[in-house]
Amino acid sequence: MMAKMRFVRRVSSLPEFGLLLLVIFVLLEGSLLPLGAASSTSKSCEEAKQGHTEVHNFTKKAFPVLGVDYGHIKNPFEISLWVLLACLMKLGFHLIPRLSSIVPESCLLIVVGLLVGGLIKLAREEVPPVLDSKFFFLYLLPPIILDAGYFLPIRPFMENLGTILMFAVIGTLWNAFFIGGLLYGICQISNSDLTAIGILPCLLFGSIISAVDPVAVLAVFEEIHINELLHILVFGESLLNDAVTVVLYHLFEEFSVDGSVTVLDGILGVISFLVVALGGVLFGAMYGFLAALTSRFTSHTRVIEPLFAFLYSYMAYLSAEVFHLSGIMALIACGAVMRPYIEANISHKSHTTIKYFLKMLSSVSETLIFIFLGVATVDGRHSWNWIFVTMSVVLCLVARVIGVVGLTFIINKFRIVKLTTKDQFIIAYGGLRGAIAFSLGFLLKEDHFHMRDMFLTAIITVIFFTVFVQGMTIKPLVELLAVKKKQEAKRSINEEIHTQFLDHLLTGIEDICGHYGHHHWKDKLNRFNKKYVKKFLIVSERSKEPQLIAFYHKMEMKQAIQLVESGGGSKLPSAVPSTVSMQNIQPKNPPATTKPAERVLPQLSKGREEEIRKILRSNLQRTRQRLHSYNRHTLVADPYEDGFSDLILKKQRMMAIDKKVHNPR
Repeated sequence: MMAKMRFVRRVSSLPEFGLLLLVIFVLLEGSLLPLGAASSTSKSCEEAKQGHTEVHNFTKKAFPVLGVDYGHIKNPFEISLWVLLACLMKLGFHLIPRLSSIVPESCLLIVVGLLVGGLIKLAREEVPPVLDSKFFFLYLLPPIILDAGYFLPIRPFMENLGTILMFAVIGTLWNAFFIGGLLYGICQISNSDLTAIGILPCLLFGSIISAVDPVAVLAVFEEIHINELLHILVFGESLLNDAVTVVLYHLFEEFSVDGSVTVLDGILGVISFLVVALGGVLFGAMYGFLAALTSRFTSHTRVIEPLFAFLYSYMAYLSAEVFHLSGIMALIACGAVMRPYIEANISHKSHTTIKYFLKMLSSVSETLIFIFLGVATVDGRHSWNWIFVTMSVVLCLVARVIGVVGLTFIINKFRIVKLTTKDQFIIAYGGLRGAIAFSLGFLLKEDHFHMRDMFLTAIITVIFFTVFVQGMTIKPLVELLAVKKKQEAKRSINEEIHTQFLDHLLTGIEDICGHYGHHHWKDKLNRFNKKYVKKFLIVSERSKEPQLIAFYHKMEMKQAIQLVESGGGSKLPSAVPSTVSMQNIQPKNPPATTKPAERVLPQLSKGREEEIRKILRSNLQRTRQRLHSYNRHTLVADPYEDGFSDLILKKQRMMAIDKKVHNPR
């Protein structure tokens, strides 16, 4: 009897035991079942119709407790992994100070990319096309260029614009034709398959490899802390030679396919260069003004202010690329144009957001570019030719040295501050090549260029030589030659005031002499900007009110309120007070037992000090619009002069402060 009851219990527990086995089987096998799967009851219904009502074979799929679907999130997951790898490598690089003092960050990142690509190859997996030209030009390059354009030092850039254009235009043309022409001659005299390469493919290769790369220059020059003049010359050249590179690339690519060149084609090429360069600047300036105008109306929605700066800049780049214009010059122009107006309209938090978000994007993009360059080197097809590859490296160095020395000889005849021999050496040695050259070579079609793999191999060799050899040795050479480095401390307010004063003095001297130099046109542009553009693009209250008066009004109001709340003073002097003089206001009825409060000078934070610098720079006394004739009987204040109106406005402000302090309620 007991055995029978045990058997019945075992039989009754079989469904639960079977269900448990089914769940374990599903988890172990990793079967992927969609949520909400419908129960398959058609078979049981047919059996019921056939008369099998006594046995109900009802089969239902188990609810998926755990599912795995990697294909659904493959692309964003892999992108996140690449970004995480880039950030970890950058973090680890700076945690080892001894390594960072010897090896540039770009070199280490390329080595990491080579190791990652090698591991993928060893695992017999397909290496993803990480450095695809479309992905590089549309997503990785724009953040770096926008960061450079938005924070571009306008004053040194404009002061050296002529020198930068000489290196960017004439220098790039010289490098392209020198490298391409001599390579063609070497290919023709060599007893190998190189004799089949024509002059136009060689010139195309020269146009690709001739341009200095802005990403590589930024990565190396920011680590050696070179002085501002050399940095702006080399970096400015790398930014502005984009128009020359784009025109030469498309020109020689088209000529190589057609096989013929006419005089008309050369004239059209020159016109194309002007269109590409000026068109890119025009698109950038247009979107920059649109961004400034939009920021004028964002006072009630501060949270989206940074987004407008990013979107308008990216739209400028894409719009320029649609018409095959220079997207780099469009980004530079957009960032430089919109910055002064946007910063006058947006809040301080939005300004901080733009600053650090741009720095973060550009840093991550730069890191990914160098890692992807190493991965693409492992994955790419290479065709090594000792003569072509070696001569490419040698000719790049020779062309750069000859071009810099020759152009500097001409430029120094017109410069006040001459470029020394040390400066010429650093400019020539700092002509680094990078991922832009690789991406342009990758765009070549193998159907039209059977030597594409050899071109890519030579381009990668030149990039590695400039980044590793020149990038690693430029810092010791700078220290050996005792080249002047960048000043870590900012200029004092006194220096900035005297610099602005000298600008006004030189403008006045040019007016007296009747010579319309760059100081004259700079002053004219500033007047036009202040009189028309600022009133249209900056919020009306901020454009009309002088910033200097508004800032000191704000400081004194804040300090007066603090003094009143603390019982530090109830009466302000009728004269115009200053921030420091308000510290001397004694209490109305000081207690006999308490000691008089010691005078404490205000401690300014770095942000407040930078704000004072900016206001003093932009609000120094302007040179007069017109010359007034001297008359000893009419030596009175002219009510139409800006100084008199500012004095009246400031006096009214001080009277308002006095009323608020005496009547706080």
